Amino acid sequence: MTDFSFEQGPIRPPSEANSLLLRITRNCPWNRCEFCHTYKNEKFSLRTVKEVKKDIETIEGMVSEIKSLSWKYGFGGVCAAPLVNLILQDPRQDSNGLRQIALWLYHGAKTVFLQDGDNLILKTDPLVEILTYLKKTFPSIERITTYSRAKTVSKKRVEELQDLHRAGLSRIHIGLESGYDPLLQYIKKGVTAQEQVEAGRKVKESGISLSEYVILGLGGRGMWQEHAVETANVLNQINPDFIRVRTLKVLKTMLLYQKIEKGEFIPLKDDEMVEEERVLIEHLEGITSTFVSDHILNLLQEVEGKFPEEKTKMLKLIERYLILPQEEKKNFRLGRRAGVYQSLDDLSAPELRNQVERALNQIESKGLGDFEKVLSDLMESFI
Repeated sequence: MTDFSFEQGPIRPPSEANSLLLRITRNCPWNRCEFCHTYKNEKFSLRTVKEVKKDIETIEGMVSEIKSLSWKYGFGGVCAAPLVNLILQDPRQDSNGLRQIALWLYHGAKTVFLQDGDNLILKTDPLVEILTYLKKTFPSIERITTYSRAKTVSKKRVEELQDLHRAGLSRIHIGLESGYDPLLQYIKKGVTAQEQVEAGRKVKESGISLSEYVILGLGGRGMWQEHAVETANVLNQINPDFIRVRTLKVLKTMLLYQKIEKGEFIPLKDDEMVEEERVLIEHLEGITSTFVSDHILNLLQEVEGKFPEEKTKMLKLIERYLILPQEEKKNFRLGRRAGVYQSLDDLSAPELRNQVERALNQIESKGLGDFEKVLSDLMESFI
């Protein structure tokens, strides 16, 4: 196989698992959020239009290479599953991106995610040029998405966002995290609640789909209620297409960990975080957003639905967990953190329940450590 490679960044949203990853900027221009460790000690830089176009051309070459292999192995130019497996098992393709392109083609080559943390910091015209070139090179593309900071988006004119939308930008993922100003300052988010509202409304007005991310547990014991209520207040003013929740897990590499060590910040326990989520959902009013829990660290991953019609259903699921006996909660928490359970109904699946019970007995009878520590370690393994 030909030796191809193109530049890629470190992360993407779970919803972009089948997307082509195309790096537009490197790292994050703000990079001070105390709950984030992704870009720490990395320098932010803009990539040039020429650099990105070269990557697009490299990817085009990879696509041609894969199609040639498809004809060679009798798949008629189609990126069929056996061909994907062949490429995935080739040790020469460990890091050059061909595996990703094969998977992208297998899933239809329909979606692209632009990396890294804040691509709208580019001037509008260069970004339009990149989007236009990308769509021209790959006409199969139906959706192009990106991360951006609310602070950056708030400085864009709606007309600029509309230009980006016409060029192919379909969705913007924004880390709202919280709508409570004292908490935003505490975690050094570098944006105000009002700027979050302004940015979100501009995106909506432009016609671009909007995903806003909320971090459950971000307020800790000291600000959990204000975090839930004020975040709902901001979301009510924006009415984003998607509200995506994430569960806070503080790693030692995060600046927030230092505040935990000093006793300034007390993390919420699982039950407290579920209660916070209930307050958040209770206060979401007058919106048509879709609530999404698409991350493995979320305890109640099944709490999802469309507002307003599925609000009651989501609250009932939360209540169903909260009224469980403590032993049942313990079993469920371990099952979720170990990736065995996907929903509360799994508690009633004998095979799954027995698997979790055996693990629970091992922890308790063989001195494998404090139960909460075991859960914490399991969560870290997924980050």
